Amino acid sequence: MDPHHLVAMVNEIAAFFAGEEPGTAAANVANHLRRYWDPRMRRQIVEHAGTGGEGLSVVAKAGVELIAR
Repeated sequence: MDPHHLVAMVNEIAAFFAGEEPGTAAANVANHLRRYWDPRMRRQIVEHAGTGGEGLSVVAKAGVELIAR
């Protein structure tokens, strides 16, 4: 899948949780990615974040970093 599309998707998820505390929002993004994203999609977004994460919002990147662990 196109990394730009994945970035847009995870940024939308992060925007949904933006009203929460940053740590909670990131945890909720990570939880959503674990529950609903295909493992290949998760792997691609983790790789993208690992190479700088261009285009990812702060909350989105924090959530992706949580699933990378």
